[in-house]
Amino acid sequence: MPDIVNTEQAHAWNGPEGAHWARHQDRWNAVNEGFNEPLLDAAGITGQDRVLDLGCGSGQTTRLAALRAPRGHALGLDLSGPMLAEARSRAEREGVANVSFVRGDAQVHPFEAGAFDAAVSRYGVMFYADPLAAFGNIGRALRPGGRLAFVCPADAALNGWVTAMASLRDVLPVGDFGRPGLPGMFSLAAPERIGDVLTAAGFVDLVVEQVQAHGTWGRDAADAADFLLGTGPGRHLLEQADPTARARARGILTDHLRAHEAADGTVRLLSTSWLVTASRPVAG
Repeated sequence: MPDIVNTEQAHAWNGPEGAHWARHQDRWNAVNEGFNEPLLDAAGITGQDRVLDLGCGSGQTTRLAALRAPRGHALGLDLSGPMLAEARSRAEREGVANVSFVRGDAQVHPFEAGAFDAAVSRYGVMFYADPLAAFGNIGRALRPGGRLAFVCPADAALNGWVTAMASLRDVLPVGDFGRPGLPGMFSLAAPERIGDVLTAAGFVDLVVEQVQAHGTWGRDAADAADFLLGTGPGRHLLEQADPTARARARGILTDHLRAHEAADGTVRLLSTSWLVTASRPVAG
């Protein structure tokens, strides 16, 4: 059994939320794939690099990193058993051999010191109960001069899926949905918070850049509404409502999303994130 101290998140990602993400991985990749190229470009991965993918989920970014390092290797780390099973299956089906996956907690995982040239993450670093411990441990896993690159959500109001859920405020207990919290999706939404954590963890050459991408959330408005309401936040809100309110919420959300349908009917929502790069100091 791996060392796990982030027990609340481990419980969530090995329960319904992890199973949901594993079942709908193609949907989540369609939502987030616009950030893949900027992330991997920022990491500067080359042919022989050893790459660590943090919060790898079902492993799309791990496999893409491995393809950029054909003489190297990519290791995906995640708390979720269901998503890691999907990651291994997909890597085998796609014939990506220079990749492996392990269940573990970045806060305490016993990485070999200096084992990686680069560490990357697409939306996987916001859920640490102790981010300073996690990034300190990640820093030790990087060689001197090793590179860190990750994407995390910026302000909730700049993300279309959050404003879509906020449209339900009159029928569901949305409250301060999208409020920064620790750990949580928007725990690193403030650039100064990112800087404080990474600097305290010993990283240097920090750059925080805003990036945006449109993602596909559904075949049409009704499909996108079903998908959003089937996510962890959506299920949580519906569980607190009676059947009449649930039906109203589905209708309101569908109407909101119709304004975002493209010519082919698909729903495209804008996501705004921080692309963060830093490095481990070179020993003097």
